[in-house]
Amino acid sequence: MSLITEKLAKTPDFDHIENWVFDLDNTLYPPAANLFAQIDVKMGEFIQQFLEVDAKEARHIQKSYFRDYGTTLNGLMNNHDMHPDLYLDYVHDIDHSVLSPDLALEEGLSGIEGRKIIFTNGSVAHAEKVLLALGIAHHFDELYDIAAAEFNPKPHRETYQRFVNQTNIDPNASAMFEDMVVNLEVPHDMGMATILVQGEGEHPDKGWITPATGDEDFVHHVTKDLAGFLKGLKDA
Repeated sequence: MSLITEKLAKTPDFDHIENWVFDLDNTLYPPAANLFAQIDVKMGEFIQQFLEVDAKEARHIQKSYFRDYGTTLNGLMNNHDMHPDLYLDYVHDIDHSVLSPDLALEEGLSGIEGRKIIFTNGSVAHAEKVLLALGIAHHFDELYDIAAAEFNPKPHRETYQRFVNQTNIDPNASAMFEDMVVNLEVPHDMGMATILVQGEGEHPDKGWITPATGDEDFVHHVTKDLAGFLKGLKDA
């Protein structure tokens, strides 16, 4: 039996879900799109210039801050009193045209009823460009970004509570889709249905994050095909 079948067999259906919460990068599009690879390069460039270090040291700082603080941005703010807008504007100045309209995802999103929200550690400006490139911007009622979270990223527990309070959703009537398993533990504890999205391609932070084993009791579902998963909910 496959991992996705095992997960689906163990968990209830989605009839109670009123709010659909989606991460953005490497969730709505697969890692194979390599969009985040562009951001990854821009992060390194920014750190080299801002801290006046070489590429090797910048890489170490970038990934150690990501691991220790949830985002490289949060590490830079905490350790170097950096203004977040400088960083966000620079690292998201990338070529979004590598993405194209995703007709299957459009169909999948069209088939689920309820409020749809983006919850990202990135910026609203970046999210808007991604959603427009994918042709799915019209599906989302709200974009909740790192600024709305007061620059305290997932997976910090207080960030999820702030998200729930500000969006006024009921966690027990909500589902959350994420590409990083560490970001699903708190939503599960709050009562959300949790879906780990493992799209095609190598994750850009492989080796710097804890990989999913398939045994996490806080992950209800695992899918390698988000569009197909959503379509399956409608068909069910």
